[in-house]
Amino acid sequence: MNKRKGTKPSRRLRRMTAGAISALMLFTTLSFPVWGDDMVPEKRVLTVQSGSSTASVNGTSYTITKPQLKQGVLMAPLGVFKKAFGSEIKLEGENRVRLLQGAHTIVLVIDSKTAWIDGKKVQLPVEPMMISGTLMVPLRPVAAGIGAKVSSTQGKLSISLIVTDKEEKHDQDKINNTNGKTRIGNSYYEWSLNYPSWMIVGRGTDDESGSAFNDATGRYYLEVHASSQKAKLTPDDLLERLLTEVSDSGDVVLHQETVSRGAVPYARVISRDVDGVLWESRQYYANERVYELYFADEEAVHYKDMDKHAGLLGSFRTSYPAGDKSIKDVSSIVAGLREAGNEEYGIWFGIPAGWEINNKDMLYGKEGEGYLSVLVTSAPPGAEGTLEAWGQRLKEWLSESFVQDSYEYVGLKPVVISGVKGQIQEVRYNFGDRWITEYEVMIQKNGYRYYLEYAVPDGQKKTASDWKKVLASVEIDYDVVPENFGRIGDESYLMDKTKMRSKNSETYRYHIDIPRYWEPVRDQFEQSQVEYGFAGGGFEIKLDRDITAEYIVSSLKRYYQEAGSASGSKMKLLGVEQKTFAGVPATTFKVHQVKSGVGFTTEEIVFESGDIVYTITTTLNDANATEAQKAALERTLSSFELIK
Repeated sequence: MNKRKGTKPSRRLRRMTAGAISALMLFTTLSFPVWGDDMVPEKRVLTVQSGSSTASVNGTSYTITKPQLKQGVLMAPLGVFKKAFGSEIKLEGENRVRLLQGAHTIVLVIDSKTAWIDGKKVQLPVEPMMISGTLMVPLRPVAAGIGAKVSSTQGKLSISLIVTDKEEKHDQDKINNTNGKTRIGNSYYEWSLNYPSWMIVGRGTDDESGSAFNDATGRYYLEVHASSQKAKLTPDDLLERLLTEVSDSGDVVLHQETVSRGAVPYARVISRDVDGVLWESRQYYANERVYELYFADEEAVHYKDMDKHAGLLGSFRTSYPAGDKSIKDVSSIVAGLREAGNEEYGIWFGIPAGWEINNKDMLYGKEGEGYLSVLVTSAPPGAEGTLEAWGQRLKEWLSESFVQDSYEYVGLKPVVISGVKGQIQEVRYNFGDRWITEYEVMIQKNGYRYYLEYAVPDGQKKTASDWKKVLASVEIDYDVVPENFGRIGDESYLMDKTKMRSKNSETYRYHIDIPRYWEPVRDQFEQSQVEYGFAGGGFEIKLDRDITAEYIVSSLKRYYQEAGSASGSKMKLLGVEQKTFAGVPATTFKVHQVKSGVGFTTEEIVFESGDIVYTITTTLNDANATEAQKAALERTLSSFELIK
C-alpha cells in the first residue's frame, strides 16, 4: 500500500522484497532446528564472537553466520536463539518477526529500530536487517528481552538462560487483544485512541514522535505525529497547514472543515492521492504540540466512505491518563530518557527524549538544548595516566581555551559508575552568546579512560534536570574495551598546544605545520581546500587556479566596505595591509564582527605564486582569544612555506 507523500520521512516506510522474505522463511524454518524436543530445567550458555562462524552451546560447537559489528553493536543471526534455547520464531506479515521464549515475547520489525518486548515498545540500537539471506539482530538487547544474562570475556559474548520444560503458553492473537487493553497511546507525547481489532503496530520515527499502524490485509494505514509548537494555533490555522501539505503532495481535496465540538477543536481534510487512495487528515493543537493523524482506507471510493471510521479517529485524545491500565503504551521512554550506547565499547546510558542519537560516534544532542559526548581512549603511561593528572589537564585546558572572563571552574567531586570510582568536574564557559554548564565525567579502568561530557546551556531547565538521571543510568562493562582493542584514542583536545605536525602539498606546492590539538574538518592537502577547527576558532586554506589574487582582493574590499556601512552592521574592518608573506607580496584583511551574540575576529591573507592563488583565513572568538590560542595560530602562519 502506498504511504502518504509529505515532509515526514516516516510516511515512506520501507518494505522488504519478496526475495528477502523467502530467504527469511527458509532461515526460520530450516536453518536452525530446535536443539531438543524434551527440555528439562537446565542452564544453557550460548557463546558467540564477532567475526567467528563458530558458536557453542554448553561447550558444543555449531556453525553460524558470522556475527558482525554494526555501529558498534554486535549483530548475530536470530536463529541462534532457536538453536541454543529452543525459542520459537514466527514470520508475521511482510517484515515482522515474533520471537517466543517462555513468558517472553519479542516482536522485531526488519529495517526498523522499533521493537516490542513483552508488549513494551523499545528502541533498538541498530535495526534488524537481512544480510545475505540471514536475519541479523542486535544480540544484547534481544538476549536481555528473553530474560537471558549477557556477559563478556576475552572478546566473546556469553548468553546464559535457564530453560525449563514448563514454558508458558503464548498469546498468539494480535497485540491489541493482550492483557485487556482497549486503547493505545504514547505516555511521553500525551495522546491515546481506541484500539481497533485490526491494528498492528508498525514502524514509527526513531524519537517516537511518530507512530504508524496498519492491518494484516494492507487495507488500513494510520499515522499519529506529535511535534512541538509553542505558539498556539487555531483550527483555521491548522486547516491552512493541512491544505498546504495536501496541495504540495499533489493530492486532490475532496472535503475540508474545522470541527469545534469536543474537548479539543481540530481541522479535517479528506483527499485522494495520486494513486487513488483516500486519506483523512486531522490536526489538533494541545499541550504546546501539534498532533497530526493520517488515516488511509484503500477500499474507500467516495469521501463519505471515510465517515465509517469516525469512531476510531474521533476517539483520539490529546492526553494519556497516568495509571490507566486500559491503555497500551507504545513509548519506550522511561523517566524522560531513551536508551543509547555502543556495544563495541561496552557502555550504555539514557539520553533525553527528542535528542538525536549517533551511537557509532557516541554523540547525542539537540540544537540549542545541549549534548552528551562519550570518548574512550587509552590512558597515558606514567604519572600523566592518573585520574588526578587527567582532571588537572582538563582544568588547564579551560584556561588555555577561554579568556578569564569567559569561564568558571566550579569544582570536582567523586562518582562511582558500575563499581569503579571516578570524578566529575563541573565547569562553566561562554563563547559569547550564553553560558554553558558542563559536567565532565572521568573514569579509568584496565588502562582505558571513559570520558562523558554533558553540556547544559543556560535556560535549558529540562536538560539541566535530566543530568542526574542520565548520570545514574550509565553502565559500563569494563572488560569489553580490553577485549576488543589495543592502544586506542587520541585526546587531541588535551594535547600541548605547542606541539605541531608537518603537512605538505605537492599539488599546490606548499608546506605548513598544524597544531596537533586542532580537529580536522578537511585535511586532504592535495585538494583545493583544507580546514581545521578548535575551541572557538578555525583555520582554512583555499586554493584557486581559475582566478587572480587581484580579483579576490578587490571583491573582499568591496564586500567589507558595503557590509560595514550597512545600517545596524556589527562588522568592522580593522585594517587592510600590504605585506610579504611566505616570501611573496600579500594583502591581509582584519575584520571584527558579531553574529548571534558571538564576537570574533577574522584575518584573511591573499597572495599568488605561479598559477595558484592562496587564501588563508583564521577565525578566533573574543572569548577564546587566549595567549595560547593566538600563539598556535601565529606558529601555523609562520610555518607556511612555498615549495618550488
